[in-house]
Amino acid sequence: MELKKNPGSFRDPAGQIYNYNGRVIRIVKNFGKERYEFLKKSGIINDSINKGFLINTKDVTEEFESQKTEKNCYFLEHEKLDYISYPYEWNFYQLKSAALHHLDFQIFLIDKDFVMIDSTAYNIQFINYKPIFIDILSLDKYREGDYWVGHSQFLQQFLNPLLLRSVKGIQFNEWYKGNLDGIKTSELNDILSFKDKLSFNIFFSVVLLSKFEKKNKLNPKKALKKLQNKKSLSKNSYKSMLVQLKNWINKLEPLKKKTEWDNYSSINTYQKEEEQKKLKIVNEFSKKFKPKILADIGCNDGVYSFESLKAGTKKVVGFDIDINSIERAYKNSVNNNLNFIPIYFNAMNQSSQIGWNESERLSFNNRNNFDAMIALAFEHHLTLANNIPLDDAISWLMKIAPVGLIEFVDKKDETVKKILSLKGDIFPDYNIENFEKSILMNGKIINKTPISNTRTLYEFKKN
Repeated sequence: MELKKNPGSFRDPAGQIYNYNGRVIRIVKNFGKERYEFLKKSGIINDSINKGFLINTKDVTEEFESQKTEKNCYFLEHEKLDYISYPYEWNFYQLKSAALHHLDFQIFLIDKDFVMIDSTAYNIQFINYKPIFIDILSLDKYREGDYWVGHSQFLQQFLNPLLLRSVKGIQFNEWYKGNLDGIKTSELNDILSFKDKLSFNIFFSVVLLSKFEKKNKLNPKKALKKLQNKKSLSKNSYKSMLVQLKNWINKLEPLKKKTEWDNYSSINTYQKEEEQKKLKIVNEFSKKFKPKILADIGCNDGVYSFESLKAGTKKVVGFDIDINSIERAYKNSVNNNLNFIPIYFNAMNQSSQIGWNESERLSFNNRNNFDAMIALAFEHHLTLANNIPLDDAISWLMKIAPVGLIEFVDKKDETVKKILSLKGDIFPDYNIENFEKSILMNGKIINKTPISNTRTLYEFKKN
């Protein structure tokens, strides 16, 4: 079996990630050899794992002895994650949780005379709702007088997106996706009002830094060095900066704005008994297939995801465009310790192959590893609200997993009537007969259950 380099792993000359027979292997290069040996000898790796900061990792160099070279010095195996997500797909509370995890880890490290050499948000992943740090080689020895080299990166990739939502109520996801390095401090400063800038924290972390960035030709590292106005930073000052930032972020909350599907679970157009029918079908479907990982497309606040988990599904990844809904779903997952992670998902502008050489960050389609899916009251949003041909919509949905549930919503349904009232009925081919034909073009109809006189739930199996 060949070690295949992950196309997104190239930035760190000290070590890169490889895929090997379904396993995740990090090869420590010669450039990182001395640092890794020091980290291993110090015990900081095991301490960080045991405290829940760092992903489970073991040294498997002996297994790969025959592939060791002067360039490839050590082989480490990381715990394989069920699903990879990116900061631009997280909701406010996920990004906040990731930021606090990052800062807590840094505080833990500096108390033991270690630091991080960067602060990229991409070094955080989620195991269900819990953040975990994934890059061992971002750790290094603390040297007296060091300043926080990752400060500006932390602001761009963690703090600034949070402030955009918290202060201005602007959703950061699409902006973040358009600039993988996050939101520049100078850009955030430009949209803040005079009143916003009266905040001490915002004045120091945004206004002053933006001013120094412009003086230093938008080089944030140079700007921060000048802003700190010291040749060196004491350990206590370094830690104090981390603690103050943590306390500030801990208090941030999103500025709520009503969204289109905010109250869908409570004010939808179908009756309570119809919801109970769907819950029963989802429960039976989940017991039947016992999915290891299920995709809930259009999950809203997670009602059907949670029902699937209750019935034995090991993990659910929910996808929805409504940010308020997935924030509620995420908080529910945290409060009830569920194996569920919601992802911000715009089906008409899905996460694509982006970054260097269009391969650094994988698309939604290229990360799919689901063995089951459900798409309840979703397909008509593609076909009727966004003019996606019915065949294309069903084909795309059925590619997500080998088995699943898809709900058909008839034109007589009140929700559909609202959609058509805005654009007229320009969909002569949208009917239940063509819906079934679309499924049969890609697989088999296993079960067909009427939910109401306008809604029918289909269980499919892909060819």
